Amino acid sequence: MYVKIERGSCVSCGACWNTCPEVFGQNPCDEYSELVEAFRFCGSRAEGEVPEELAVCAREAAGLCPVEIITVREE
Repeated sequence: MYVKIERGSCVSCGACWNTCPEVFGQNPCDEYSELVEAFRFCGSRAEGEVPEELAVCAREAAGLCPVEIITVREE
């Protein structure tokens, strides 16, 4: 499953990393949301491939984002 975060529009509310810390985290430098390292494409903090067993968690987190910057889709 493909996940992308528009990090520049993140408001650092914590909804995604509090809901699904297996997939999302808060970057310690800029405080924006990022994908955990295990799921990143080529080291990109903004996009990656998440295993199907975390799909429900990732979708829930994306749905709770107040600025709707997280895209989750099947590949």
